Amino acid sequence: MRTLLAVDGSDQSYEAARALTHLSQAEQLIILHALDVPTPMYTTVMPEVARDLYATVERGMREDGERLLKRITSILPMNTGPVSKRLEIGKPIDLILSIASHERVDLIVVGSRGVGSVRELTLGSVSHQVVTHAPCPTLVVSTSMRAARKMILAVERPEEADTAVRFFQKNPFREPGEATVLTVIPYAAPAWPVGAMIPESLQKEMRAQAGKFVDDVASRLSAVGFRAEGSVVLGAPAGEILKEAVTSQADLIVMGSRRRGVGRFVLGSTSHTVLHRAPCPVLVFR
Repeated sequence: MRTLLAVDGSDQSYEAARALTHLSQAEQLIILHALDVPTPMYTTVMPEVARDLYATVERGMREDGERLLKRITSILPMNTGPVSKRLEIGKPIDLILSIASHERVDLIVVGSRGVGSVRELTLGSVSHQVVTHAPCPTLVVSTSMRAARKMILAVERPEEADTAVRFFQKNPFREPGEATVLTVIPYAAPAWPVGAMIPESLQKEMRAQAGKFVDDVASRLSAVGFRAEGSVVLGAPAGEILKEAVTSQADLIVMGSRRRGVGRFVLGSTSHTVLHRAPCPVLVFR
């Protein structure tokens, strides 16, 4: 796999680099640090002075960036694969998406610092923008990835499951572990305003169909070396995924982006909620 590791100097960036310990050796590992150099906003400053000021700031940021890339490279796990370092000027999100597309990257790895609940919901951090727009799966590391032995694969549709299985078939992890294939039958507002109104016979039918679905996905994961089993629960999707992650002490949550357009993202989709509250790293595929 071709992997893009985007770093910004935060603690989470270092955790993202360490998370590569649990991924298979990359065909190519690209380490990117974006230099978002601010443009002088003083209208009274002469153009020559503004250019000199910009050059001075850029030089300082470039020196810091080179030191950062050197430190990140020094903590990479053994057998990471061929490494290329990229120090580019531009907006982080634009550079990440552009390089991921141009280099045909299979996986983006990025740390997530969070920027506060209100701003996070309205503007979105770089990591959330990457998840929303990236052309490939994204591993978002907000806390230390201790291992990759216990995973939760949250799926809700056959096409989503097919995409997930194709990703796992690429053997992205160094060692196959345990995978709980989880699907949540929405059983809360607004999907079901009054839960008691659902006949018991319908509940059983829904569970049976969902059970066949997750068992099939688990079987397909077992074929590529994972110890997988299916699980069906009723409730609010994001809440149940997070609950399962805590209960099972999962090392990683794997799920689809569940995008429904900009409005859906801003208001809080299942993937957004899980990313914002997960007790472990989250890998979002598409």
